[in-house]
This record gives sequence, C-alpha cells and structure tokens, in this order.
Amino acid sequence: MVDAIHDLPERSEMAPAQLYSTESGRLFHSGKIAIATVGLPARGKTFPYISGVGALLEMVNIYQYSLFRVVTIAHRVSDTRLGVKTRVFHLGDYRRATVGPGQDVPDDYFFVNGEDISDLGDCEVSTEALGDASASSVLLRQKILRKCREDIYHFFDKEKGQIAIYDAVNPLAAGRRVLAKEFAKHDVQTLFIESACDDVRIIEENVRSVKISSPDYVGWTSDDAVQHYLARMTAKIPHFETMNEPELNYIKMINAGERLSVNNCSFGYLSHRIVFYLLNLHIKSRHTYFARAGNPSKGDSYKLDASLAEQGIDYARKMGDTLIKHRDEERQALIDRGGPDTPLKSLTIWTSPRRRTVETAHYLQEKGYRVRQRSQMSQLNPGVCEKMSERRIRLEYPDEVQKHEADPYHHRYPRAESYHDLAVRLEPIILELEREQNDLLIIAHESVLRVLYGYLMACNATDIPTLSFPRNEIIEIIPASYNNQAKRIHIPDLPDEIIPASPEDIRILVGSSGVVSPMNGLGSPMSGAQSPMEGNRSPDKGYATPKEPGSGTQLLVERALRGV
Repeated sequence: MVDAIHDLPERSEMAPAQLYSTESGRLFHSGKIAIATVGLPARGKTFPYISGVGALLEMVNIYQYSLFRVVTIAHRVSDTRLGVKTRVFHLGDYRRATVGPGQDVPDDYFFVNGEDISDLGDCEVSTEALGDASASSVLLRQKILRKCREDIYHFFDKEKGQIAIYDAVNPLAAGRRVLAKEFAKHDVQTLFIESACDDVRIIEENVRSVKISSPDYVGWTSDDAVQHYLARMTAKIPHFETMNEPELNYIKMINAGERLSVNNCSFGYLSHRIVFYLLNLHIKSRHTYFARAGNPSKGDSYKLDASLAEQGIDYARKMGDTLIKHRDEERQALIDRGGPDTPLKSLTIWTSPRRRTVETAHYLQEKGYRVRQRSQMSQLNPGVCEKMSERRIRLEYPDEVQKHEADPYHHRYPRAESYHDLAVRLEPIILELEREQNDLLIIAHESVLRVLYGYLMACNATDIPTLSFPRNEIIEIIPASYNNQAKRIHIPDLPDEIIPASPEDIRILVGSSGVVSPMNGLGSPMSGAQSPMEGNRSPDKGYATPKEPGSGTQLLVERALRGV
C-alpha cells in the first residue's frame, strides 16, 4: 500500500479521484451494468465535458477515457471515484470501422425497420408507418450491432468490467425491451439514459458547435455538414419513441437539464450515484480557462500569504487584457463563419481565498466581472518539505523519497497532502464546475490546475503531477462532441523570470500550439480500446515535450514543496 489505502495499480487504471481499487475491478455490492443511451441526434446524448455520468463515475476510475456528457457522465461516475472498470462502446465507431474510412452508409441505413427488432429477440412489433430500409442495409446494421454486443460481453466476461456504456440512438420501445432482456440473459442490469429536447435553439446550437465535429464530417464545410446532419436526423424522427416503459430502469433528461425524470425499478448503488451526478449537470456549451496566480511580493510560500509583487500586478493586467481580447476575437471569428451575432457568454471567475489569487482577479473584477472565492481551491499542502532543497529531502527522508518516486500521485510527504488528497478535496468544485453555465476562468496554484485539467481532459492520474502551466499562457478547454480540446493562449510581454512552470524537466500534455486532447480516439471497437495516454507522448501525437527527462531517476518534488 502506498498510502495505507491504494495499491500500485497499472498506469492505465488509475483515476484522479479514485477512492479505492478492487482486485477484480468490480465493486462487491454492485453487479454488471449496461448503460444504454437513448435520444435523437443533437439532443446532448453524447455531449462532451468530459462531464457527465463519466464524471461521477470519475468520481467512481478514469479507466480509459470519458466520452462525454450523458456518455461521459456515466463513464466518469462509475470509473473515477470508486475504482469501477468502465468502457464506452460507441455504435457509430463500429459503423465507421465496418464501412471503412471515407465511405458512407446507404441512404436508407438510418431507416428503422421491423426486421431490426425481430432480429434482436422474440417481440411482436407493428411495422406500419415504419421506414423501408433495404435488406442489405438491415443486414449491415445487424452485423455492426452484433460486433458491438460481442465486444461488450467480452468486456464483462473476460476483462472483469463492471459498467459498459452502449452509446446509440435506441429509438423504439420494443427494441429497448428486447435489449434489456438480452442483457439480462448475461446477468447484466440495463439502465437507460435519455436526453430529450424539443427546444429548437438548443438543437441547432448542438448541431453547429458539436455534432459536425464528429469523425463523420472530416473535410466537410460547416454548412454542408449541418444540412446533411439535419437531414439524417429528420429521417429518424418519425420512428423515435420517448421512454415511457414502466418495467425498465431509466433516467430522462429534458431540455438540457431543465427537468429530470427517473423511473426506478431496481436501482442499485451505482445507479443512484449516476442520478446524483445528473442532477448537477447541464449540456450547454461553455469554455473554461485556466490561469496561474501572479507572483507574490515576499517569495512563494504556502504558510506566508503574501500580496502580489509589482510584477504580479502587471501580470494580472496583461492576463486579463489577453483573455478579453481573445474572447472578442473568437466571437468575431464565429460571426465571420456565418454564426449568430450574439453577445458573449458571461464570464465568471473563481479563485482560492489566498491573497495572490484574489489580487490576480482584481483587474477583471474592476471591469465588472463576477469573482467568487472557493476555499477548496487552496494549493496542495507541501508539509514539512516546504522550502527544503532536493538534496536535503533526500538526506532527511530517504524512505519518503523512494515512495514518492514509486507513486508521485498518491504519495504524501510528512504533514503534507498528496495529489489524490487534493483531488478528493476538489470534488465539490467539480460538481460546481458542472453546474456552471457561464464561461469560467479559474485562477489558482499550479497543483490545483493540474487536478482540474486532469478531470476535464481525462488524464491518467499518474500524469497529473507532471502537467505544466507556464505563467505566460492561459489554457482554454473547449467542449466538442467526442473529446474536449485544450488550446494555449499566449500572454505577451512578461518577464522571463516569472514564466517557468514546475516541474521544468517533465513532459507535459498541453500542446504547444493549436488544439490538443489526450484522447486519441474513442476506444471502440475493441481493437482501439487502449488507454488514451499510452503511446501518445511524442511530439508527433500533438503533445509538447520541451525537455526530455535526463537519464537516471528524477525526484518529482514539486516546486510547491519549495514554495514556488
């Protein structure tokens, strides 16, 4: 045990807020669960933030990645906090893998026929007024569906998985009943999550800002993609039946979280955790910005709560001006691309109660922006090692150094916090972050930014201590339908001595320019189900590696331990 609770799990199985791990990968008080999404396109069914059920389950092992919103929801909820092995099976991935890259499906592929339902099991269904897809389209759909189900059962039976998220439209009540019966034959409980929406404004916003970013529309113009997607959606509308089956377990989100309807037949522990998380969720798009606090006047120290130095005040002004200019430019670029000429979303600013973070926000507060202090966002406590040199730490605490090198995420120095402790402390902040509907600027110590970035970008816990946030950059997290994206915004004209991040000699995950995400694909079909972090650390994968670690073991003693 590295900290009296956690063993040293494989890197791909460590999640930021995971409370404990089990040898089997399953909670003893919960069985196997299939979460099946229900909903027409552009209703927020597979929305991003790296928010969603994936997040509560993230408060339950980010085993691999989070897909997003209702899908991400389920994944984070089960996967992150309690140590539950979770995987997303996105039926669209199987369709693209089957038809091949750059190939489109037949025009009648999305028509729903009675044959599709009868193939799933014994069920009487009226086929009047249903579509008339060709036999070849029906066979193609059945082939894709069969492969997806085989992978789900393999995940449960061979990989000891506990929660499989089946991301598909699932439009008909009869088909959903058959699906639940089929999963029940394999001792799998089914929980349906429907995202229902009749607000035209929300639908159109989702199509423009989210759906056309899917892999189906690579190389398409925005207008052509929107028209094609809306046409595809219209083909499904006559055949969709909202959830109203009294014998099934389901959660229905209506109009981006305005209402939540729950039909509880046999909810267990994990299902209740998902409901709890969904109550804190919305699918409306917003941007999140990360910025470090300015440098203090009396040297960086955890115990000494000093005010900003003159350089720190200058940094606060330049950071604020840079962010305001960037948001105005982004709005104008959207208008130039044919988007609506609407005002910018309101910007809310969160800081910790420490003076330098509060004072860093003063410049923007004086311009009328709302600032809130969050006590949970105080930096990681370095304990007795604050201000100690690496040499002295090695001499006085050789055993602790050895433990830290083995697991810098869970290990804590004497009277200090670990990054895991910090992630658990930040859980209320994460729930507040999910509830926030305005654009959000978070000004905090680098240790806090690492944990929050790791949550939003589905980073492996073992990589969180190495994330780097130089002071001359604002990090922007942008929601998209299949993965969140991170972008750097350069703050010009800052003195070199206040810029460096810590640690300086560790690889980082935020791209040096443009857009980057730690998730290199959705992980399904099974051949693509590797951990999002594996094999993605080289520059050609989109990650900046400004300085390779030197040979020999490096002690990951944060600058936080030395007060920086």
